[in-house]
Amino acid sequence: MRIRFNARERAATIAGLALLAAVPATGAVAQQVPPAEWFKVCSKQGDNNICNTQYTMIADTRQLITAVNLINVSGKVTQKVLQAVVPTGRVIPAGVQLQIDENKPQALNYSVCFPDRCIAEVELSDAVVASMKKGKVLKVTSVNFQRQPNPINVTLAGFTQAYDGPARAEPELAQRQQQLNEALQSQAEARRQRFEDAQTKAKEAPAQ
Repeated sequence: MRIRFNARERAATIAGLALLAAVPATGAVAQQVPPAEWFKVCSKQGDNNICNTQYTMIADTRQLITAVNLINVSGKVTQKVLQAVVPTGRVIPAGVQLQIDENKPQALNYSVCFPDRCIAEVELSDAVVASMKKGKVLKVTSVNFQRQPNPINVTLAGFTQAYDGPARAEPELAQRQQQLNEALQSQAEARRQRFEDAQTKAKEAPAQ
């Protein structure tokens, strides 16, 4: 049986899969952060099994940079969806372009926007999965409110192992999220200390 979710139903259904992410390493503090990578999480919800092979990039400010989700739903509902998740402030009619290496870009139309992100999606085909397995880089391009293209490169290294391999266990995911939270807190503390040091230095500087 094949039943289609609408965008909001699908967004609510996969919410339990927790789009865990990693911050790019920049400096000693950021080395504590687990590296961004492809991985798969699966969850049983009602009569459906839902697996999401994902890659998420988040800045050290906790702001989303971009995310890619390959969602496979099986059971009472059968559906495959390719999603690109980008920040808000996008030109909606422009949609999102996904390009694997030098192949022809694929257009994804926006389906729903939340306060912190917008989701564009299209039906996931076997051909796209095969191209991603062979490819090196997936370029995700959205158009910001200044009507400027905003391309983000996502590595495809590790995609095949994640897509075809077993899902991450819940304890491992929980540990990964804890590592991320601790690293982000450390970065926030380091920024606060630098700000206070700069203020102290400014007060102690002799008047000109």
